[in-house]
Amino acid sequence: MSNYIFGIIAYQFCGEILPEQIFEKVVHSDPEILPELEEFIIGIAEKYNLDKNKFNNLVLSFSEAVSNSIVHGNKSDKNKKIFIKVKVDSEKMTITIKDQGNGFELNSVPDPTKPENILKDSGRGIHIMKSFVDNLHYNFTSTGTEVILEINLK
Repeated sequence: MSNYIFGIIAYQFCGEILPEQIFEKVVHSDPEILPELEEFIIGIAEKYNLDKNKFNNLVLSFSEAVSNSIVHGNKSDKNKKIFIKVKVDSEKMTITIKDQGNGFELNSVPDPTKPENILKDSGRGIHIMKSFVDNLHYNFTSTGTEVILEINLK
């Protein structure tokens, strides 16, 4: 079962409302929930009329990040949760996905573009996300790992 929270924070300036929208979802670490989460991000992306390339890049990167959080971060432990927050303002869309795992050493992930790593199973997802979003970074905390994806809207 998932929880979905939608919020609008609006700033009023000279009678004009400039909204910042926040969408949140909390789910258990179950790979079966991936299609529902893809629909969640697709619905948000459609609302902001992203061009086709940004739309596809966002959905692919989001799906990869969520999958990594469920499978690698939380080890598919259905007792652990994934926390998703999408913040949209006039400039960008920022997606934060947090798991309850122990993290990983980012520098130890092999570069999948190097010949010696072509056949390795790890590193491709991070490489894809880096290639498809405008900014990708991680926060490693005592309560889990956050991956933050940013897409410029302009």
